[in-house]
This record gives sequence, C-alpha cells and structure tokens, in this order.
Amino acid sequence: MHGKILKGIGGFYYVHSEDDGEIYACRARGIFRKEKLKPLPGDEAVFEVTHEQDREGNLVSIDERKNVLIRPAAANIDGVLVVFSVKDPEPNLNLLDRFLIYMGAQDISVSIFFNKEDIDDRGYGAHLRDIYEAAGYRVLLGSVRNGETEAEIRELLRDRTTVLAGPSGVGKSSLINLIHGEERSEIGELSEKIKRGKQTTRHTELFTIGEGSYILDTPGFTSLSLPELRIDGLSSDDIKYYYDEFGSYYPECRYNTCNHIHEPEELCAVKRAVARGDIFRERYENYVQIHEELKEAERR
Repeated sequence: MHGKILKGIGGFYYVHSEDDGEIYACRARGIFRKEKLKPLPGDEAVFEVTHEQDREGNLVSIDERKNVLIRPAAANIDGVLVVFSVKDPEPNLNLLDRFLIYMGAQDISVSIFFNKEDIDDRGYGAHLRDIYEAAGYRVLLGSVRNGETEAEIRELLRDRTTVLAGPSGVGKSSLINLIHGEERSEIGELSEKIKRGKQTTRHTELFTIGEGSYILDTPGFTSLSLPELRIDGLSSDDIKYYYDEFGSYYPECRYNTCNHIHEPEELCAVKRAVARGDIFRERYENYVQIHEELKEAERR
C-alpha cells in the first residue's frame, strides 16, 4: 500500500493510506537503520499491513524526496504558512525575518498570517501587513477566534503540503482545529490503542484537510540561530538578496558591492529609500542586525 507519513512518535510512523483513507501505525524495517535513513512527516511511503483490524503495518520504503527541511524536520513541502500574532504575544519581527531568510534560502515559498486581529486595538496588524506585502509576501490578517479568514486560508492550503510554523501562543493549534480538528482526534485514538502517548507540541505532525491537502504542525520556535541560517553556503553578503524590497534600488547604488550598511547615504540608494520611508525601517534594521551577526560569526 502507498501513503503519506503524518508523524513519527514512539517508534511508530503514522501513514495516511491512499488506498483506503485509513491511518496505519507502522514500524520502520531494519533497512532504514542500516541505511541511516529516517522517515519524515511528508514522506511518500510504501508499507505493508500486518494487522488489518488494528491498522498496523511495516514501512517498506519511501519515495524520492523533492526537498527536505531540517527545522522543522519534514519532506516534500510545497510552502510555509508562518503564523504570528498581532499582540499577546507581541510579534518578534527579527525572528520572523530570520525565518523568512531561512526558508528563502531553501527556495520554499512563504505566506504570513497575522492572527488575533480581534484584539488589535491599535491597528498594528494593518501596519504589519503593509511591511510584508511591500517585501513581496502574501499576507493574511484576521482572527481564528471568529473564523473570519477560514475561507481564505483554506484556499491558500488547497492541494498543497504546507508547513504551519510560528512561535508558541500565536494560535497555531486553534487554526488547525478550525481547519480540521477531526484528524487530530483520530491519530490520538490510534496512539492510545497501541499504548503510545498522544500528540504533544514536541512532535512535528501532518494533518489531512482534504484530498491532496495537508498541513504540517510544528513545535513552537522561539529562536533561529545563525548556524541554521548558514545553509547552502549562505554568507553575510547574501542576506540582502532575501530582502526583495531592496532590489529595485540596487542600480542606483554607487558600488556594485554595496551592502547598504557602512556606505554613506549619498552613495547608497537603499539607505536613501529608508530615510524617505519607501523601505520600512523595521525591515532595514533587522537586515543590519542579521548581516552584522553573520559577519561577526564569519570572522571567528
């Protein structure tokens, strides 16, 4: 049988079967350990059924992956929906920018959902939307508490495997329950049957939300360290290329090697755009901090 791995926990891999739509708890054969190949959520897998009634089986093989993420650990991802709240907790835009660079370096598209608009008494959400739409991202602003954005989010997730990521407390679990709470319960019941603990936020888990549509829930992240940004040879000089709103100003900079930090404003079109308010200062300041931290790390 063939299916998609939803999660791995306690030595079992939960596979959503394409053949009958059921979820099977499977153990990995020894060949996986021998080849040092760890199955991941999102993997397309071949498995054999060992106990039909209990929906248990063994993983036989996994298909070739189109991509692999290290953090969160997942395979065959079509895109990321990163969730931040407008307040409670306050959004850490430096963390958001680091995450956007991290995903951009792996050529994975990212959309942003700013949640909790219903308690936004200062209109900050609209400002956040302006910042990141200007940076070229698709931005949704709303609240999962009243379901205002459910239809828009469903359309965004249709026919895709999407990572749902964001810090703790921003409403990711509420979003999953809004989109499809039943799948979470089904996996929990199966875990209980084979006497393994139910899902916790420590594990990455895939949920089916329709035919060919999956979302991958991830543990809350509160930091993204510089070594994690340094993937595929990404250097401090590369960071500017992940700030798309800078791009149109490059031809106006005096030097082709301009990094838009230490150069005088009269020689740097990006700095002049920031001064005029054409580039949001929040984004520019995050760029400077991330660039300088990487630069310092490269000197060591």
